Amino acid sequence: MKSFRKIIILFLSLTLIFCLASCEKKKQGELVVTEQEFVLRQDKEHSYIIDARGKIRNVGDVDVRRVVITGYCRSCSEVWVVGQWLESVAEKMAEQKDMIGYLAVGEEAEFSFKQVANMYHQGDIAPEMPEKLEIVIESFESVN
Repeated sequence: MKSFRKIIILFLSLTLIFCLASCEKKKQGELVVTEQEFVLRQDKEHSYIIDARGKIRNVGDVDVRRVVITGYCRSCSEVWVVGQWLESVAEKMAEQKDMIGYLAVGEEAEFSFKQVANMYHQGDIAPEMPEKLEIVIESFESVN
């Protein structure tokens, strides 16, 4: 009877140890934008485009891959109107995002992409930049 009790206690102890070990927090990648710059460029006589460039850093616990970065103009219109900044509501095209293949822990990488927003502007002076421009890290995969 005592050996049966010892076996049950041992079994329950091992089960508890395995449960606690499996609750370990998994390591994840974490990315931050360390530098960002939006550049106004004249595409044609009355057409202006905002491009973006900058740097991101992996501040997580593991390496990451297939990092997709893009930009949004939260204050831009979704309807084409002369003299207003327009952001496409459709899926981003290849030139409107950048992809970084691999980024190790602590590394920094540069990104750049085009057409965060655009405008048809009639006038001699270039338009002002819109207010709410942002860089977004859309997706990445952690390398375990």
